[in-house]
Amino acid sequence: MTRFASGSLPRYILQRVLLVLPMIWVILTLVFVVLRVAPGDPVSAALGDRLDDEALDQRREALGFNDPIVVQYWDYLVSVVRLDFGTTFSDNQDVLEVVRDNGGATLSLTLAAFVIALLVGIPLGLIAGRYRDTVPDVLIRLFGILSYAAPIFFVGYLLQAYVAGPLGLPTSGAAGVETVFYMERDGLNRTHILLIDVFLSGNSYYIEDVLKHLALPAVTLGLLICGVFIRLVRVNILQTMQSDYVEAAEARGIAPTKVTWRHAFRNALVPVITVIGLQFALLLGGAVLTETTFNWPGLGDKLVGYINERDYVAVQGIVTVFAVAVVVISVVVDIVNALIDPRVRY
Repeated sequence: MTRFASGSLPRYILQRVLLVLPMIWVILTLVFVVLRVAPGDPVSAALGDRLDDEALDQRREALGFNDPIVVQYWDYLVSVVRLDFGTTFSDNQDVLEVVRDNGGATLSLTLAAFVIALLVGIPLGLIAGRYRDTVPDVLIRLFGILSYAAPIFFVGYLLQAYVAGPLGLPTSGAAGVETVFYMERDGLNRTHILLIDVFLSGNSYYIEDVLKHLALPAVTLGLLICGVFIRLVRVNILQTMQSDYVEAAEARGIAPTKVTWRHAFRNALVPVITVIGLQFALLLGGAVLTETTFNWPGLGDKLVGYINERDYVAVQGIVTVFAVAVVVISVVVDIVNALIDPRVRY
């Protein structure tokens, strides 16, 4: 009985997992409604200039767009449960295969950007909070505001123009032509995640080439949320430095550096972990612009292409995958947060 008592970790995890289903259902419903309220129908929007009226009507009938909206909605939910996201209009590919082939590039970019944001944002936030109202604090806060407010494509173009040349970094693509050719020829694309595949290959040239291509897009996207982490850590460092246990540690003669790192810093990280899920969603949104700016072969770049082609089926499938990924990551973050801070469970 005490196993699932109020405040127990298993009970909290069960509650969060059970909430996933209604959250995903709401997201699927919103995606379906938003794409259906647009004028016309998906077939006419994507193929209206390529087929005559009779062929268009046959295509609508085959795809079920002539059915009542309730029937379409039910078929859509059933297909998603079966992991069947349909076939794209523009290039006749299975949407799930598009996600598989391009999702690895987006995942690599997102995770690299997230690591950069943490490595830059958390130490700077700590310094700003530790040395409040000093020159470093003012400069760090200004940097945080600019990094968050600057448009992604603008930052990307600046890095391409003024950083890529001096450092010898590529400005487009996920890898050089030679790396892609030999990886495919030797059958080294095992996971569909190029960053993992090159490390598994053990070839230093491939690894260096992929990391060079990843550098500028990851920095551009990482700066998007770097300012969020700076602000969060700074504010919470200031709050924890004024708490009773920190004052008690200082009264016992513990060095200020140890007080900051052992007492204030650890507690200041709890709110950062809480918002990781939200920032992951922000990164996925930013990945669309970043991939377009750097011609990065990920889902964001494919999504923009399908939007331009007015390929509703492809757009619907990719947006659904993005949304479900955000929900799952948010639940995982909530569980990790509950492990770190037991107060979250109540």
